[in-house]
Amino acid sequence: MITTLHLVRHGESEGNVAAAAAHRAGAQVIDVPARDADVELSALGVAQARGLGTWLAELPADERPQAVWASPYVRAYQTALLGLEAAGLDVPVRRDERLRDRELGILDMLTARGVDERVPLEAERRRWLGKFYYRPPGGESWADLALRVRSLLADLDRPQLPDRGLVVCHDAVIMVIRYVCEQLTEAEVLEEGRRRSVRNASVTTLVREPGADLWALREFDAADHLADVGVPATQHPGTADVRH
Repeated sequence: MITTLHLVRHGESEGNVAAAAAHRAGAQVIDVPARDADVELSALGVAQARGLGTWLAELPADERPQAVWASPYVRAYQTALLGLEAAGLDVPVRRDERLRDRELGILDMLTARGVDERVPLEAERRRWLGKFYYRPPGGESWADLALRVRSLLADLDRPQLPDRGLVVCHDAVIMVIRYVCEQLTEAEVLEEGRRRSVRNASVTTLVREPGADLWALREFDAADHLADVGVPATQHPGTADVRH
């Protein structure tokens, strides 16, 4: 049964870089190099993933992850593999589609400007419903994410599992895991997201007593391990449901 859970956002991706460039240019569409599931890490993202490995290697032996799960999206799976390799840890990575990034449906590849100008009725509907419950056509709301997160967390209660787990996934997924584990309200989790975006290759740690339902937050969005190896932490927040 997992009682310590480290949540890691993937390193900076080529999609993150493309989204930042589109916002700077005032473009409506993000020029992503591949479908969302196949977007790879940028060169900086690779360095961040290896920096994560330094953090893993420096953990005391009795605090290192014993089981690892990752989103099947390439950027997350790459981060997990590179981090474990750099740490010298021989732990298999289990890909789980429940950890994939949020599906954006018709908003996929659009910037905030693109949403406002190309699908203005959807932009209005999102403002009315709010970020947590708004589901773009063909996509998912944060509430939908919570359904698959709850399913995953139920699996972590299996008694045959070890105590310490590592999950490598995406910004919104990490926030929704916090929402479920800490039993946050809609307002609380959205306020957390407004105050601070989850940085690439940062670590969020949740702990609980054996048999307990409620998790406690030990640390959120920690990225000192990147600074320690001279790798910049990057923040790529989504805006108006642009990809994370």
